[in-house]
Amino acid sequence: MAKIRSESKNAPALDISNVVAAFSEAQVERFTKLSQRRLRYWAKTGFFGPSFVEERPRLPYSRFYSFHDVVALRTLEMLRVQNNVPLQHLRTVAKELTHLKDELRTSTKLYVAGRRVVLVSPESGGLQEVVSKQYVLAISLKEVIEHTERDVARLRERSPDIIGKIQRHRSIARNAWTIAGTRIAVGSIRRLSEDGYSTSQIIDEYPDLTERDVEAALAHDATQAA
Repeated sequence: MAKIRSESKNAPALDISNVVAAFSEAQVERFTKLSQRRLRYWAKTGFFGPSFVEERPRLPYSRFYSFHDVVALRTLEMLRVQNNVPLQHLRTVAKELTHLKDELRTSTKLYVAGRRVVLVSPESGGLQEVVSKQYVLAISLKEVIEHTERDVARLRERSPDIIGKIQRHRSIARNAWTIAGTRIAVGSIRRLSEDGYSTSQIIDEYPDLTERDVEAALAHDATQAA
């Protein structure tokens, strides 16, 4: 999981201090079961694209999805696969999901009847399609959000065998040395230490770290300097 500023042409301007959680295509594939190829196809055709796009989209890790993007994609996939809702109809649903205000996301349900989706506000009530009187299947966005939050929490969990280890990968932090299982550069930890930060203060800045991680980072920098 990364934290970046919005780069999308269609996204509202953000202050430099306003950062949001963002997820790579690989992570979204795990959450939604949608292949990266399908995600890129949906973005290319204008059906549903990521909220954050780097200026050079061909670079690795150049597209990032927001948390709300992941919730919307999981919902759309449920409607497409489980309820066989036509893709053309889902285009309208996708727009509705994108424009939902935050305060309505957890209280709104999607109803499916005759392969069509009806977006109903919390005040309207009713569990039947007006014309056919068919009973409909309700999908609670609150449940999708809760399940997504749970999976995001699991994604942040690091395996015990990589705690206190240093790694370098060409697709992470521009091939800089980082704490294994994170995108936190060893150099960032060293600079904080040089500025007088204690181990506990460094962990306050980077809650994903442990004391062993900080010790390993400082020891690694000392080794490199020697």
